[in-house]
Amino acid sequence: MFDITLQETRVYQEIKEEGRELGLEEGRELGLEEGRELGLEEATAKLVVRLLTKRFGELSEEIRLQISSLPMPVLENLSEALLDFSSLADLQAWLQAQ
Repeated sequence: MFDITLQETRVYQEIKEEGRELGLEEGRELGLEEGRELGLEEATAKLVVRLLTKRFGELSEEIRLQISSLPMPVLENLSEALLDFSSLADLQAWLQAQ
């Protein structure tokens, strides 16, 4: 009948954007808390690992080490990019591209 997928609807796009904004806000709040206790870069890496673990389950030690060795600007990019990942393969491809 209609040649449109759910993901193409305005309502879906609005919900997705709202979720992205809420995720970023929550991430910033958690990051600020941990940033006070740890160094900012270490806290950001830890937060990114927590968000990825919540989304995909336990991460391998190799991936954790890769993330913890990223410089701050790359960690910031990853903190936003992870919202678009649908699988660990997306994360691995993103890390390889860096």
